[in-house]
Amino acid sequence: MLISFLPHTDETADVSKVIAKANAGIKSLIYGDIAPNKNRNAVPCTATGCTWPKTGSYVYIPVDISPVYSVAERNIIINGLVSFYTSTCIRFVWKNSAHRDYLYFFPGSGCSSYLGRQGGLQIVTLQRNGCVYHSMVQHSVNHALGFHHEHVRSDRDSYVRVLTQNIIPEQNFVKIPTNNLGTPYDFNSIMHYNKYAFSINGQPTLLSRANPSLNFGTATSMSANDITRINRLYRCCEKNIKLF
Repeated sequence: MLISFLPHTDETADVSKVIAKANAGIKSLIYGDIAPNKNRNAVPCTATGCTWPKTGSYVYIPVDISPVYSVAERNIIINGLVSFYTSTCIRFVWKNSAHRDYLYFFPGSGCSSYLGRQGGLQIVTLQRNGCVYHSMVQHSVNHALGFHHEHVRSDRDSYVRVLTQNIIPEQNFVKIPTNNLGTPYDFNSIMHYNKYAFSINGQPTLLSRANPSLNFGTATSMSANDITRINRLYRCCEKNIKLF
């Protein structure tokens, strides 16, 4: 059964601030909020080879949500999932006994998601009272679809300076050999951290090369480039994208 839109609940937040606060002290994560897969290396997905299967014109991803969440929290998660319907071919369905691979939204510690389809039960951790926001649902699902953070993409050095002396030692800002799908570097991406992300001293960890005073990484919803990447990776046909 396709997951449907619920009455609107206005819950938005700056992804970088949410992750930095909720994941402080959680050393098992990589790149801030990515759960490492023990069967793969630290960078298991470069936008190919870990995607969800497509059936016809759509990509149907089974989902289950922990009953521990309140009705309001559950609605935020559901509406975050449904937000993908308006501009991509991604669709979410309620998990049933026939589904082997699925996303399970769980209120554990912090905010985290695996990168790309893992197989079997795949936990998306959204801590209650700290991570359940529309922006975090979109950010976490983008990870699950196979997308890494914007500031670690392969061409990032042309657009940002990484100030390693200001970064908390446990945090990894190493760039990745990503497939950027013909899209430009995007400071407005839901996947971009802000300029103070994981700072050890309150000083910037990232600076725009073109404009060092630029503020970025404060998105509360997916950008046009985020949407384009999903559609290109999953080969979504525009005529099959339903607008609601």
